[in-house]
Amino acid sequence: MKARSIDSAQHLAVFKRGAEELIVETELISKLERGKPLRVKEGFDPTRPDLHLGHTVQFNKLRQLQDLGHHVIFLIGDFTGMIGDPTGRNVTRPPLSPEELAANARTYTDQVFLILDRDRTEVAYNSKWLTPLGADGMIRLAAKYTVARMLERDDFAKRYREGQPIAVHEFLYPLAQGYDSVALHADVEVGGTDQKFNLLVGRELQRHYGQEPQCILTLPLLEGLDGVNKMSKSLDNYVGVTEAPGEMFGKLMSISDELMWRYYELLSFRPMEEIAALKRECAQGRNPRDAKVMLAQEIVARFHSASAAEAALAEFEARFKAGAMPESMPAVTLHSAGAGLAVAQLAKQAGVVESTSEALRLIAQRGLKLDGEVVIDKALVVAAGSTVVVQAGKRRFARVTVL
Repeated sequence: MKARSIDSAQHLAVFKRGAEELIVETELISKLERGKPLRVKEGFDPTRPDLHLGHTVQFNKLRQLQDLGHHVIFLIGDFTGMIGDPTGRNVTRPPLSPEELAANARTYTDQVFLILDRDRTEVAYNSKWLTPLGADGMIRLAAKYTVARMLERDDFAKRYREGQPIAVHEFLYPLAQGYDSVALHADVEVGGTDQKFNLLVGRELQRHYGQEPQCILTLPLLEGLDGVNKMSKSLDNYVGVTEAPGEMFGKLMSISDELMWRYYELLSFRPMEEIAALKRECAQGRNPRDAKVMLAQEIVARFHSASAAEAALAEFEARFKAGAMPESMPAVTLHSAGAGLAVAQLAKQAGVVESTSEALRLIAQRGLKLDGEVVIDKALVVAAGSTVVVQAGKRRFARVTVL
């Protein structure tokens, strides 16, 4: 492709927006100044079928770079997924079957293209080059790295110190991921902060194969709705990208004002100058709720539609504002094995009452509400699949999802 003029300062600012680390900035500037679109790679093992907003931080970055004209490669790790990425694990991760990986990959791509431009995205599968590598090729690849270097990785070092088993095949994972960068001739690789070691392996392997080493862009792990732990389904602090518009909107409205700005930086596509101006307005007296509504609507519109975002706001206003309910409240997921939960038990497990006896007493006193409506039937069961706001008295609220 013919070189063209690139505003390297503008591109660099987009690369660095919300990023944790850029390795090496001077190398990236040199690549940009050549005037050619960069080959930006990110790999994802399809280890789960559904994605949440924490996963989309990296997809958002790819879309921003795509909009600048760079060539985005969405790499599906159908081979590496069978090894199992040990990153962040203190035990060996069980590998998935090819059938499970294929099914998850299909849902991955459906959800990813809610953010990325399908027509401008190269989709690649690493089985294309890793399977033909064969045993002899894998042995030659393994010869390019030492056990000592592998044990520099935090999770491996921790498990080694604590006497936890490390299977030999786990050492192959960083090498296979690194070889992806060789096969794709990547100029830049994007990944979470927990992937830094693997990304560095890619740089080193490219040098071994006579290629210019890729630059590395690491992105932070998004905090969940609690503002403390990283977003995770297991911690019930997540917003799923396939959740209903009203549920997605309500969850985003429940985050703290402080966390809202973190979400703006990592999830919003608004220019940073616009976000900074909005933050100044809130500091000078504008209601932060206005900014939170704008963020929630932007996210809902991205994964559903603008009309769905408007409907979600109207539903939220009707349910919470008209009912004098707080806009921020704990979000709780309760498991009922599909049978639903009796309202008194729900109130107790949600933490708005100390005991089922207290809940029953409040029902008798007309002091327990669901979605703003007084509960009069103590035998009421909230069905599995429902999300309700439970209120005990005037001040204790929780948004509860029953599974």
